[in-house]
Amino acid sequence: MSMNLEREKAVLPGTNLTETKTNNITSILFGGTVVSMLVALYFIFIYAAEEKTMGAAQKIFYFHVSSAWLAFMAFFVTFVFSILFLIKRERIFDTYAYVSAEIGIVFTIIVLTTGPIWAKSSWNTWWVWEPRLITTLILFFIYIAYIMIRQMDGVWDKKARLAAVFGIIGFADVPIVFFAIRWWQTKFHPIVFGNGVSQKGGGIEGTMLTGLFVSLAAFTILYSYLLHKGVTFENMKIKVERYKEKLRADMEK
Repeated sequence: MSMNLEREKAVLPGTNLTETKTNNITSILFGGTVVSMLVALYFIFIYAAEEKTMGAAQKIFYFHVSSAWLAFMAFFVTFVFSILFLIKRERIFDTYAYVSAEIGIVFTIIVLTTGPIWAKSSWNTWWVWEPRLITTLILFFIYIAYIMIRQMDGVWDKKARLAAVFGIIGFADVPIVFFAIRWWQTKFHPIVFGNGVSQKGGGIEGTMLTGLFVSLAAFTILYSYLLHKGVTFENMKIKVERYKEKLRADMEK
């Protein structure tokens, strides 16, 4: 067993240096996430003005929009790394695509949860079958299917290729979700920015806009931390699987 361990160390030179660098990046991203989230909470609940009609219930807007932004960004990263994987066939690209898709699903769930809570206070109903809600729900199921493909039995590279194609095609729904309220206008989901030819929506008060930008920045840093942490964990799983296969091969000799 000790000889196997020594050979494994020889195969992975500089492991300690790599782990130290990874831990430093993790610490920096975690610290940045904590600080930015605290700052965002201040801007959301104290700095930003309170909406006159909905009152404090409107504060969920910042979490709802930021979660949607993070989900879109995560699926875009999956889209990009899926293309890179199909071109270069390097596993690290597949890992980034997979982890980012998982993060996107989590924050799509948050969008689909905070949305009805906000809708109840503003529309007096939990759910309405209108374009943006329907397309967001479809987006959620598309990437659930992506994860299910990854969990199927079989060789990882075949699953990765199929999932990559699915991740690329599935991203087509993201712009549909974004433009849904512009293409099929309804009395619900108001257009805040870019309405009509003039591209001027209903607008948003200055302190609210600042609070929104701060929350978007905080969620972006959170995404960076989750992606880095997730990729690190997946790489560890891959190393463990390779090590187990090596030990199994050595025992069968």
